[in-house]
Amino acid sequence: MNDQPAPAAPGASAGLGRRLGSLCYETLLLAAILFISGWAFLAVGRMLDPMLARPLLQLCLLAVSAVYFVYCWTHGGQTLPMKTWRIRLVARNGGAVTPGTGIYRYLFALIGFGLCGLGLAWALFDRDRQFLHDKLAGTRLVRIED
Repeated sequence: MNDQPAPAAPGASAGLGRRLGSLCYETLLLAAILFISGWAFLAVGRMLDPMLARPLLQLCLLAVSAVYFVYCWTHGGQTLPMKTWRIRLVARNGGAVTPGTGIYRYLFALIGFGLCGLGLAWALFDRDRQFLHDKLAGTRLVRIED
């Protein structure tokens, strides 16, 4: 017998406008998180060689943002902006996102943003209106109903 609960039934996909609104809010929140992290790093980084400090700062900021997103996605499927916009990240089958899937989604999103937003523009042409990083990671953003 399998004592594991069945995954939740997949909900309705969150609309593109709702996802973009959440993304704008996410940008503001992430900027604040990275500002504080960068400020803390610079307090310690003064002791480092300037040629080493810059790449370490960049890696630190990437790591902080990765921890923030992957933690939120794997512990309830929502960041604060996603809660506000009533969106949840789920696996393709409607279940919870695993840490590995969260890391893949983060890396794919990072690449998509790095390619001038190609990962977001993908949603304009995708049949299901998904972002490219969701398609590649096997995740979906669903709308939360009352």
